[in-house]
Amino acid sequence: MNGRPSQAAQTRCVAEDAAHILVVDDDLRIRTLLTRFLAQAGYRVTAAADAADARARMAGLSFDLIVLDVMMPGESGVDFAQSLRRVAGANAAVPILMLTARAAPGDRIAGLEAGVDDYLAKPFEPRELTLRIAAILRRAPQPSPPPEPKAARFGACEFHASRGELRRDGAPLHITDRERDILRALVAADGAPVSRRDLAGDAAGERTIDVQVTRLRRKIEDDSANPLLLQTVRGAGYRLALDRSARP
Repeated sequence: MNGRPSQAAQTRCVAEDAAHILVVDDDLRIRTLLTRFLAQAGYRVTAAADAADARARMAGLSFDLIVLDVMMPGESGVDFAQSLRRVAGANAAVPILMLTARAAPGDRIAGLEAGVDDYLAKPFEPRELTLRIAAILRRAPQPSPPPEPKAARFGACEFHASRGELRRDGAPLHITDRERDILRALVAADGAPVSRRDLAGDAAGERTIDVQVTRLRRKIEDDSANPLLLQTVRGAGYRLALDRSARP
């Protein structure tokens, strides 16, 4: 591997959500250089000395890409790539960038037939390595975001706990931070009573919780003096009468 990372790369912090790369190379010097350079380029990096070590790492961690050397003692990089592609599971689809000192077309074809996504011959420029990694990651399927939880419905109102948004008849209602916290606690209880202390969060706030509940009732009830939605449970606190057909 030729070249040195820039000063900007050396001082860059690795974000917790950065792509996680597994470097598999039996050469300690190359493995160390790759690990250091990719970390400085902004990736999370784990290193393995051979195929068995890589499998052990993959048993407890998930990776976004594997940088894999071809020439390793025991199980070669090509054999390791083939074994990953044959076994069903999350690891079967991990993109692989193969590194090799062999430049013959037949060697490259063998790697591609094994299921690797790209091939880079040694020696190589670090910039080319990062560009190829970035290109592979762009092509890799992105996981779908988890579906947003359904809004909790009560009467003419719906409350999106994740967004902290309250609507009545489809129109947004302004609520204070404390009212938002109260609604989140009541929705999380799924219709069960929540004590004043739990709604308030502490003993000091407990003295004002009845006032805050009264204000919230004025926003969600047809008749706040005779509440049907935000109900008082004697000796227990308050409960929210959720629409059971549209539970969050």
